[in-house]
Amino acid sequence: MKKTSTRLADGRELVYYDSRDDVVRDAVDRRPLDPTSTTSEIRRDPLLGDSVAIASHRQGRTYHPPADECPLCPSEGDRLSEIPDSSYDVVVFENRFPSLAGDSGRCEVVCFTSDHNASFADLTEEQAGLVLDAWTDRTAELSNLPSVEQVFCFENRGAEIGVTLGHPHGQIYGYPFTTPRTALMLRSVAAHKEATGGLNLFDDIVEREQADGSRIVLEGEHWVAFVPYAAHWPYEVHLYPKRRVPDLLGLDEAARTEFPKVYLELLRRFDRIFGEGEPPTPYIAAWHQAPFSALEEFDGDAAVSRDDFALHLELFTIRRTSGKLKFLAGSESGMNVFINDVPPEAAAQRLREVASS
Repeated sequence: MKKTSTRLADGRELVYYDSRDDVVRDAVDRRPLDPTSTTSEIRRDPLLGDSVAIASHRQGRTYHPPADECPLCPSEGDRLSEIPDSSYDVVVFENRFPSLAGDSGRCEVVCFTSDHNASFADLTEEQAGLVLDAWTDRTAELSNLPSVEQVFCFENRGAEIGVTLGHPHGQIYGYPFTTPRTALMLRSVAAHKEATGGLNLFDDIVEREQADGSRIVLEGEHWVAFVPYAAHWPYEVHLYPKRRVPDLLGLDEAARTEFPKVYLELLRRFDRIFGEGEPPTPYIAAWHQAPFSALEEFDGDAAVSRDDFALHLELFTIRRTSGKLKFLAGSESGMNVFINDVPPEAAAQRLREVASS
């Protein structure tokens, strides 16, 4: 992998990730952009104890542009985009309309390919491996920022999810705090460690799923994917490396090599869940990584450390059946109590049925 860092016309950082070492990236952003100005701030909810990002400048962000004005396609002639070069493999840049910025963290955009009409599932294994390298490198880089406590790499795919740019891309959030979902996991890990005399909850979950087998979707030498026992979403898969590591930086070469094949197969199965002729399945793919600082908040008789957390990817869709979406209504949105119409065992069976031949 070759990494080339540059600056856009308004001062934002942009990084090219190329599979070939002989690629030269010297294109200059020719747009007449003013320096970026954001109003992002973090406010803490005193009742729930969580944090909310207030970012009024995002009201003016790009919204469903026509394909010939896509800001994530390469620049070509007089059509200038966020990417100055005329082609790219993978590129990462600071979001022009970030939810988090400055002392409140950082937001980046990850473009998986220059092909506007592709999706992640269309990538080759080499291309998917390069995206994994970019996620890993950005995790390492953002971990050095004093304003970042936790790094979240994710992809939203589909208009039903709320995606406003059709080009295949994801995002990376550098949060200035440990996210509420991660904090809940860590509390559960600490409680389990204390109750069992030191056992790891993540390890026990994976071992139970492997022993049961009914919710296993696919398994490789270094990765295992399953529908969780208490799945929140109609079709939801959790993908774990078999050797527990706290973040992407901890993956060994064998796991990194196998990941593209396993992940691409999962994504392609998702597009076949609802049968031939159905539009691409909308989904969210989310990497869960350990926060960077010491975990004093969760210390007790059985203190937890970063090494107690297990890196994993959660992939789910809001489509519950052909032509129907699952909306978060009263119970889910009002009380955070999910109601799932699809039994996890049935979801796993369907995802096994649509395996690539």
